[in-house]
Amino acid sequence: MKVAVPTTKNEEVDSHFGHCEFFTVFTVNDNKTIISEDIVKSPVGCGCKSDIAQTLSEIGVKVMLAGNMGEGAVHVLNRAGIEVLRGCAGNVKSVADSWLKGNVSDSGDSCHAHEQECH
Repeated sequence: MKVAVPTTKNEEVDSHFGHCEFFTVFTVNDNKTIISEDIVKSPVGCGCKSDIAQTLSEIGVKVMLAGNMGEGAVHVLNRAGIEVLRGCAGNVKSVADSWLKGNVSDSGDSCHAHEQECH
């Protein structure tokens, strides 16, 4: 399984999904251990209007651990088969490890600043 995290150049979870530097994609084995880490370049423009959901889905991403995003982006990712958990913060690998231990859940908080743009 693969897990994606919107990432800043400092390897922190980007608090704004649609404007992140890139996505860190962790491959996880059946023992819930990270076995590899790849970088997927972020497209230009609003995340929900780009092809990033389809791109991530095509490489096997099933979960997005995000800081925050609008409902439109959540729906686009969900339609691509990607579960979204918002409210994540900190080092991307630490967040992924925390999720693997069952310690991350969706905050349910949505970014409203771009709500109209990303429907």
